[in-house]
Amino acid sequence: MKVRLLTLCFLLPLLGLAQGKFAITGELKGFKDPVAAVYLFYYSKGERKVDSSKMTGGKYSFAGEVSDPTLATLRARYGNETGADGKPRAYSFKRDIAQFFIEASPIQISHTDSFGSYKVKGSAADIDYRKLDQMAQPYYAKMQDLYNAYNDFRMKNDVAGVNMKAAELTAMEKEMKEKVFLAFSRDNPQSPVALFSLEQFVGEDPDINATIVEPVYDQLTASARASAEGVELKNRISQAKITGIGSEALEFTQPDTSGNPVSLSSFRGKYVLLDFWASWCGPCRAENPNVVRAYEKYHPKGFAVLGVSLDRPNDKTKWLKAIHDDRLTWTHVSDLQYWNNAVARQYGVQSIPQNFLLDPQGRIIGKNLRGEDLERKLAEIFNN
Repeated sequence: MKVRLLTLCFLLPLLGLAQGKFAITGELKGFKDPVAAVYLFYYSKGERKVDSSKMTGGKYSFAGEVSDPTLATLRARYGNETGADGKPRAYSFKRDIAQFFIEASPIQISHTDSFGSYKVKGSAADIDYRKLDQMAQPYYAKMQDLYNAYNDFRMKNDVAGVNMKAAELTAMEKEMKEKVFLAFSRDNPQSPVALFSLEQFVGEDPDINATIVEPVYDQLTASARASAEGVELKNRISQAKITGIGSEALEFTQPDTSGNPVSLSSFRGKYVLLDFWASWCGPCRAENPNVVRAYEKYHPKGFAVLGVSLDRPNDKTKWLKAIHDDRLTWTHVSDLQYWNNAVARQYGVQSIPQNFLLDPQGRIIGKNLRGEDLERKLAEIFNN
């Protein structure tokens, strides 16, 4: 089976069936390079598990427990870990990795010629996973071509070409998520990999479109929805509905740099960028010049920024220094509780930089607007 570009992002537990024991037996045939051991990576009860098995007579085996069907990864370790040039062996996803859905059953895996050329028997969930994988293969092939072209432009320092291929890659990934992962979950809600597939559509993006995701989620099996992963996704959907476009921004009050309380509602009547950042956050500091530029241009027209810092306890000096060094002349608040910042938790912020653009009535009209996206949105508002 071919290895996918996004494979390593898919090591997420799929919960839904009964907990039980698994037994994996694998056999290698026609290998030129001797395999000394095999490593197994998987999740059980929300925890990442790692196991290893030595090769005996061309075979390996694993036994353990999984709380529910989950994607597992096998990796070969060869007897000779150096190449002909004496350098450490370079591992290849296509040659040295095998992925499959593990569940509470006896599972047999046969590898022919290379570790990455394999077949799986005994896992019903893996059958559906293969169907999902086949749906995605045409997109993976196109994305590989785009990625190769992207690298060619990058090696030539062709900025325009890099940006063009990056945009095409983003568009292709978006199309794949919609036409493969979302479609599979929607059309196969009873499948043991339906929740997994929906998770791939959602990804790590904090901007979940609850209008699209929730109806598909609601059709999943009761056991999938009640699982740890199902509950986590439900919480993310609920949070997205609270902070989605068109929702009224949640009111809060936090102390400013002088310790005076500042409420979000005090900004009513202005367009406000609610900006979550921290002095220790490199990407935040890199984005600050863009916010400064937008603020200087549109503040006279009624644009305001309210910065919410996730700086650590006892780091007020670093917070103030970053404000001064980056010329952030707008209002700033923080309870200096790091990731436990009350406003960040209220808004479901799990990564920074992150922002919300509010209209004069306090409704959310934009999310995670950075660089040119922020400039375009403000131009659209104020130039009209």
